[in-house]
Amino acid sequence: MTSAELRSALGRPRATIFSVPGLSSAPVRLFLTSGTLLFVELLLIRWIPANVTYIGFFSNFLLMASFLGIGLGILLGRRGRRLPFSPFALLLLVVVGIIIRAQLNVQLNSQDELFFGLAESRSADVNFLVLPLVVLLVTALMAALALPLGPLLKSMPPLKAYAVDIAGSMAGIAGFTALAASGTNPVVWFAVAAVLLLLLALGSGISVWSAVSGAAMAAVVFAVGVQAGNGDDWSPYYRLTSYRLQSRLEINVNGIPHQSIKSVDDLNRDEFYDQVYKWFPGRTYDNVLIVGAGSGTDTGIALAEGASRVEAVEIDPVIQQLGVDHHPDQPYADPRVTRHTNDGRAFLRNTSTRYDLIVFALPDSLTLVSTTANLRLESFLFTEEAFASVRDHLSEDGVFVLYNYYREPWLVEKLSSMLGETFGSPPIVRLYGSVRAAIAAGPAVAALNGGPPPGDAVDPIPEAGAPEPRPASDDWPFLYLRQPFIAGYYLVALAVILAGAAAAVALAARVTDTPLRRFSPHFFVLGTAFLLLETRSLVSFSLLFGTTWIVNALAFFAILASVLLAIFVNARFPIRRPTLLYAGLFIAIAIAFLLPPETLLIDPPTLRYGLAAALAFAPVFFANLVFSYSFRDTRTADMAFASNLLGAMVGGALEYLALLTGYRLLLVVVAVLYALAYLFATRWRVLADVDLAREEQPRPERAATPEPAV
Repeated sequence: MTSAELRSALGRPRATIFSVPGLSSAPVRLFLTSGTLLFVELLLIRWIPANVTYIGFFSNFLLMASFLGIGLGILLGRRGRRLPFSPFALLLLVVVGIIIRAQLNVQLNSQDELFFGLAESRSADVNFLVLPLVVLLVTALMAALALPLGPLLKSMPPLKAYAVDIAGSMAGIAGFTALAASGTNPVVWFAVAAVLLLLLALGSGISVWSAVSGAAMAAVVFAVGVQAGNGDDWSPYYRLTSYRLQSRLEINVNGIPHQSIKSVDDLNRDEFYDQVYKWFPGRTYDNVLIVGAGSGTDTGIALAEGASRVEAVEIDPVIQQLGVDHHPDQPYADPRVTRHTNDGRAFLRNTSTRYDLIVFALPDSLTLVSTTANLRLESFLFTEEAFASVRDHLSEDGVFVLYNYYREPWLVEKLSSMLGETFGSPPIVRLYGSVRAAIAAGPAVAALNGGPPPGDAVDPIPEAGAPEPRPASDDWPFLYLRQPFIAGYYLVALAVILAGAAAAVALAARVTDTPLRRFSPHFFVLGTAFLLLETRSLVSFSLLFGTTWIVNALAFFAILASVLLAIFVNARFPIRRPTLLYAGLFIAIAIAFLLPPETLLIDPPTLRYGLAAALAFAPVFFANLVFSYSFRDTRTADMAFASNLLGAMVGGALEYLALLTGYRLLLVVVAVLYALAYLFATRWRVLADVDLAREEQPRPERAATPEPAV
């Protein structure tokens, strides 16, 4: 393609003042556009839930909005009807202003599903328009940023375009992950986004309109900087706000009260902290493990009760550091204490130590671990398999105790039933009012033979009535659901968003004179299936290696690396018929179904990692081979890509099926979808070729319209 043809295809603005030649080539611009899209997507998914209470429990809705926005951007940009400048910066300024100033929140009430943090947040308002509003804003932002993507995808061979797009996406993910790992705050994130937009503008051509975008981005960085001036800390999981209240340091996460740093001698601390010592008075627990050690109060109590060795496991490094810096008893400075920054389940899996006392110390997170799974940070801590792992790490007369504000009697009943089933004897329970409880099990409790402990009294296990709570398992790790169900507000929100998406796509198609038959059902179904497959893979890796942010980032990065490998295979070894690829895919899915992740919980870790990688990524790799095979031969790369993204959005909605079926049965849905994609493949090719032949008929020439100066 000549430079003149490239400028015509990409619509270089006629009002360009200057551009940088090295940034103006199609591959470079596609790389930068894809990288910026992924960076901004992760930024929004990270920043918005930290400022809008409870959106963190719906972060997959933000992912769906991103898919929809990028798909709409490709569609709106494919006909060359573009604005003289990109509206992205102005839209971002509006979004930042609304998020910072409006203090939008949503309150959810359900007796069958718990949202930790709901009762504590006094700022939560009943406002069910919040979620659709945020989804609409994110969709508009991503659509504005994706406007140049369609012409760029069509400016080079499909597989090359796809490879450049994936490489840019990986760079965007790596960049944001590095910023999160280094503990930077949103000012840095938005400043980096501004630099990326500047690079895009230098590639497409700086114009007089660029000053508007520049001023808007400067205002965005300034507004975020003013908010950051409040002194918040940012961990990989939360926005943390700490403040003094009398003699205590209070810690809020994402605006919700979460922890209070209290001295061991503080008379206002909750009774459950030392309940296990009241049940067995005079006993010394030499070797103690505390999961969810937080800022150190539980560790301080264990030391005060005579522990010789305490291993304190906390997933959030910033919360742990606040304890190191501010706890009045300085428990983390005691030589008897060893600190670990890790997921509790992963720690148990990788240690052979047996403990006299294991404590689950209020490990209730207020965020999801991933945007593609309904998993909380502690989901795999409260399953029957996790309790079995705890049992295997107790000494011959050890005790396992967990305590929290459990909110509902059925949750105490559910945990007690799971402990009784795992340990072979009923646990002992102490209730404090209607919401707080301490529960203990283990050999020392079993030795009581159903009688009372030598110290403090116990309470009868509450009976919550019908329906009986379903135990949580590694396949269905939903502790805070009473029974498998999808709440009505989820269904309403999903219906509203999907209906809005269908209307937006229809409107965009009409505006751009694009017949709806140009959408590819084949690529649409491939997108739906792959999102579900990706979700299952990320869940598997979270179970095997921990629900930490770094495991999630590395797994997602590895999935994209497998995409590049599939592209290389299809480019280097052209496959004539897709039947073998689909056969390999179905075999890989069948193996993953027959060998669930928990069967791979073996040692050594290197063997576990190798087997897990093969099991989790074999279906992903074959799925990418199937996609890249179809994409290699497409003559409308932009429409294929847009259809795939819109399908991924629907996959995000179908992901909620796991609340009913568990994650293993999602593989059955995936297999059905890929079978449907195979059936669509032949029909799609016939329709696509006929439509493209019509589109390529000679038509009157018209002057090129300018592309937005990003």
